[in-house]
Amino acid sequence: MNLILLGAPGSGKGTQAKALAQRLKTTHLSTGDVFREEIAKKTPLGTKVQSYVTSGKLVPDAVVTEVVTAKLAALQGSFLLDGFPRTVEQAISLDGYLKKSGKKLDRVVYLALSEDEVIKRLTARRNCGSCNELYNMVSKPPKHPQFCDKCGGKLVQRQDDTEETVKKRLMVFRDLTEPLISYYKAHENVFEADAAGVAAEITETIANELGAPAQ
Repeated sequence: MNLILLGAPGSGKGTQAKALAQRLKTTHLSTGDVFREEIAKKTPLGTKVQSYVTSGKLVPDAVVTEVVTAKLAALQGSFLLDGFPRTVEQAISLDGYLKKSGKKLDRVVYLALSEDEVIKRLTARRNCGSCNELYNMVSKPPKHPQFCDKCGGKLVQRQDDTEETVKKRLMVFRDLTEPLISYYKAHENVFEADAAGVAAEITETIANELGAPAQ
């Protein structure tokens, strides 16, 4: 089953994508992970996208589409896209690629979450600077507020998780990504899931809707 997972920043796309990919035995492809890896390695692509990511802006459509379609072309089997497409233009490009390659999109899952909850969640996130373990000072706090439970590394707040940048990201989401939800509701079978609950329960709700085998 080929899937797209949509939702505002902080709606739990990464968490749900990993859990659902495991349940459905499909490949999870996260554009955010790909870009962060490229930035960390200081590759030409990483240098190109870093200024967009840290300022809360979207990476240009052409760059994102080129990266994702190259990943899909090299992929054997089904996929779950997390973080792509984010604009109607990207969706149209993806439709064109899938049609040309003889593949199809089966479902679109939209994680619905209020803006107040998004801000609360994202500004509480912390990453370990050494092993990249993710914490949330509200829902998944470390034993010590400044250090990682796993490796003892110092916890940091990503530049794109400050309140000012989160508000910018939400503005971008409203302007560019919300029309994408309308696009898919008109063209594809969209399932809207409430993303405000417990992560495991949300996963179960979505997995049931998609017909995943019971665990």
